[in-house]
Amino acid sequence: MKFRAYVQLRLGDDVMKKVFSILIVLSLFLIPVTAFAGEGPLALPAGTNPEANMHNDEGIKHWNQGHYDVALKHFQEASGIDASSGEVHFNEAIANDKVGKHGDATMHFKAAFKRAGGNKKILKSPILLGHIGH
Repeated sequence: MKFRAYVQLRLGDDVMKKVFSILIVLSLFLIPVTAFAGEGPLALPAGTNPEANMHNDEGIKHWNQGHYDVALKHFQEASGIDASSGEVHFNEAIANDKVGKHGDATMHFKAAFKRAGGNKKILKSPILLGHIGH
């Protein structure tokens, strides 16, 4: 009887150790996700074409609702109208990243970096830096 209780106790300890180990490993996988969690689309600078601004605002609304594919279409419209700002490329890049188009995302992150105009949200963006290798 003592041996059986000991085996049950040990089995319980081993199971708890395995569960704890799995939780630690899973939490390590979540670190990169939480590092980028605060990054979202940016408003366009003052003086941007009003139609581009309207599409960008619509893209932000859809982004906030989790409709990343619809947001991407609006960000593409905005950049098609006025591609001069880093913000418009940044928004298109993060939307491309969300829908799995990483090559397109990298291309737009490079354009965003080039046209950032000193915007630190772009220049110091972890997701942008991860894509362009800076």
